[in-house]
Amino acid sequence: MSEPQYRAVFDARVTFSNGGGLTAQGFRVDVPGPDAGEEQVAALFLASLGLLLSDRVEISGLRVVQEQHRGTRGGPSAGGAGADDVRSAARRRFVDLDHVISHGMTTYPGLPAPEITPHLTREASRTTYAPGTEFAIDRITMVGNTGTYLDSPFHRYAGGTDLAGLPLERLADLPAVVVRTAGTGLRAVDLGTLAAHEVAGHAVLLHTGGDAGCGTPEYARDAPYLTEAGARWLVANGALLVGIDAVNIDDVGPGSAGARPAHSVLLEAGVPVVEHLTGLGSLPPHGARFTAVPPRVAGFGTFPVRAFATVPGEQDADVS
Repeated sequence: MSEPQYRAVFDARVTFSNGGGLTAQGFRVDVPGPDAGEEQVAALFLASLGLLLSDRVEISGLRVVQEQHRGTRGGPSAGGAGADDVRSAARRRFVDLDHVISHGMTTYPGLPAPEITPHLTREASRTTYAPGTEFAIDRITMVGNTGTYLDSPFHRYAGGTDLAGLPLERLADLPAVVVRTAGTGLRAVDLGTLAAHEVAGHAVLLHTGGDAGCGTPEYARDAPYLTEAGARWLVANGALLVGIDAVNIDDVGPGSAGARPAHSVLLEAGVPVVEHLTGLGSLPPHGARFTAVPPRVAGFGTFPVRAFATVPGEQDADVS
C-alpha cells in the first residue's frame, strides 16, 4: 500500500518589494506530511507560482488534508518518477529559442553576414547518380558569431576550453531559470534582479526583450546586458550556463570602452555563454529544460546553435 499524501488548503496574501500585492483563497499545494506549518506552506506557495521579489507572505485558514499530490512545482512530488512523469513527458512541448540563419542576415553589427551558395546543384548532380536520383550540397561561409551562438572559454582565453572540449553536461537538457526584465525599462541585469533566483545547476536565461530589435540598427543601441557584479554572483552561485536575448551579454555602448567583464568572468569560470536568444517570453520562470549544443570544432571558440527548451505539459489548475 502506498504512503498517504497530503495537501495544504489555505488563504494567502503576498506583498511585493517592488510594490503591489496578490491574494489567493482556498489555494492548495502539495506538502510532505500532515504537520506542515505556515512557514513551509508559504515557501511552497511562492515556489508553485514562481513568484519573485516577495516581501511578505501571510497564510491564514491553513488546513492539511489527506489527498493525492498534484505535482506542485517545488513540492515533494515535483521531481519524482512514475506514471505522472511519463504522462507529463508525453505532453511536453518544444520551443525554439534561436534565430534562423539565412543568406545575408545581420547578427552582430559590423561582422560579415553569412553567404550561402550551392556547391553541387540538383541539376548538376543528375550526371553523377542513377536516373531519378539527385542531391544538393550547399556551402556556407560565415563567422562563428552568426545567428544564435554559444561562446566557449576559448573565445576569450587562449588556454580556455574550445568547442570540442565542452562537456555535454553544461550544454544539454539543463534545468532552466528565466530571469525577466523585459518591459521594465531596465538595461542592466544586476544583483537586485538575480538574487531572488535559485541558479545552482541551472541554465540562467536572461529575458530582457532585447531580441525585438534583432536585424535593425536599434538592436545594438542601448541594448540590455549583464553587469560584472551579476556575472560574479552567477558564478559564485553555481550557474552552469548563461544566455541572453540581446546583442551581447556585455554592455557594448560607447561608454564601455571595449571592456567585456561579463564575458571575462563567466568564461574564465568555464560557464558557456549563449547570445542572441529569442522567444524567452514563451517559457515559464521554472520547469523548462534548455539545450544549446554546437558542433565539436577543435581550436574554435564560438559557433551557432539550435537553442531550444522543452516545457512540461500544463498541470490541472487547482485554486479552489
